[in-house]
Amino acid sequence: MLNEKKHLWILGGLWLLLYIVGNHLLTITDPVECNYAETAREMLLYDDYFSPRIFGNYWFDKPIFFYWELAAAFNLFGFTNFAARLAPALTVLASIALLYWWGKRLYNAKIAFAASLLFATSLETWYVGHAVVTDMTLLLTVSLTLIAFYCGYQQKNYNWYYLAFASAGVAVLDKGPIGLVLPGLIIVLFLLWQRDFKALLVKQLLGGFVLFGLVAGIWYVPMYMKHGQDFIDIFLGVHNVMRATVSEHPRDDVWYYYIGIFLAGFFPWAWAAIPAFIKRWRRGWRLKLDTNTRFLLVWAVTVFALFQCFATKYVTYTFPYMFPVVLLMARHFCNWGKKLLYGVAVMAVVYWGLLFGVAVPQMERHSSYGMAMAAKPYLEQGVEPYSFGRSDGVVAFTYYSGHFIKDLVSQEELDEERKLDWSVTNILPKFSFEAVERDKPMLVIVGEKSFEDLQKKLPGKWTLLEKGRRNSLYYRAAD
Repeated sequence: MLNEKKHLWILGGLWLLLYIVGNHLLTITDPVECNYAETAREMLLYDDYFSPRIFGNYWFDKPIFFYWELAAAFNLFGFTNFAARLAPALTVLASIALLYWWGKRLYNAKIAFAASLLFATSLETWYVGHAVVTDMTLLLTVSLTLIAFYCGYQQKNYNWYYLAFASAGVAVLDKGPIGLVLPGLIIVLFLLWQRDFKALLVKQLLGGFVLFGLVAGIWYVPMYMKHGQDFIDIFLGVHNVMRATVSEHPRDDVWYYYIGIFLAGFFPWAWAAIPAFIKRWRRGWRLKLDTNTRFLLVWAVTVFALFQCFATKYVTYTFPYMFPVVLLMARHFCNWGKKLLYGVAVMAVVYWGLLFGVAVPQMERHSSYGMAMAAKPYLEQGVEPYSFGRSDGVVAFTYYSGHFIKDLVSQEELDEERKLDWSVTNILPKFSFEAVERDKPMLVIVGEKSFEDLQKKLPGKWTLLEKGRRNSLYYRAAD
């Protein structure tokens, strides 16, 4: 029988093996990870820790907290792959610790250990725990918000609510209004099922909202004072309201999207748990809807249903349901005994194979890192980099090279008035063909189908320096 000390040693070793080892080999990818990494790099470059910038321009895609995490890691370890992936990895560790602690309070150490193992070795956790994105921090802060509420609710010690509101404030600093809306909706629906709204009629509620406002206001108030309506229109209007109402990727807006994400995200455990639950159900077993189970079910189902209603769908949006789902499944898997540990060991080997055999080469293919390295000798000589007709992001080029890249467009496109739609996510600065100095050499990252058009617009001697997955880097000598 494993004691709690052994539980912690196993979980700590598993985290180190799966979430730290090999991170230095994982290249920052285009088109998402590079935006966060480059913004944090420019935060240090401009010594501005409040107004996020990319290519020297203010932009309001996400709030500030994850950028702070990245900037702190860059300060310690430099602009490296390891530093960029340190914050998500440390957040995984904090999440495992929180899950184990709460699992013990809800049930016992055996179930808490099983839930933590399931969480650490589920495919979606492994993916998000290596990704330079905000979602692991959102999982931790939303989970802490809900756990703190539930501890206060169970114990009738409503001082826990202060921790819940403070954590929700950090969640809003990490992801925006969803950091309060999501846990707030879950709490209201749970209390509606319990027919117990007295838990909200406490003095700590008002103090909690004040605390939430102080935490969230650390960034939102200065941002509004400095940038005014522009911040409101782009951050709240485009990146929050529009994301919920207008699909950024229409082909993914289908009813079965998150069912597929659930089955893939909880691989391999869902594939073993679901058949077992169905078998037990057919034998007459029914889930006991005690208070703990109700809270976990409301939490999981609300996350799934809410994001299913959003027009824009992403792989990581439903990630905040990880805690309740693994705790519900753990009551089945904790009876596996050594078989669960063997399964975890097998998954650790599988993930190591995926890391070194798949992730490392594939992430380099999905990054403009290779082009940045190929361009380095030319950049050191003062050659300007551009892009044209690309079919994928190229921000990683700037992150790895330290040189801003400009997108070549016609003068008409350059003069177009900015619209408040998904075009605001096109963050590369624009530069007109007409303004290109023909007597100077240039570097251009060009989409595979656009090179002929580029040659027509800018005739000359072009040399292929690096071929990427969808784009290629060319050098044009001076006329």
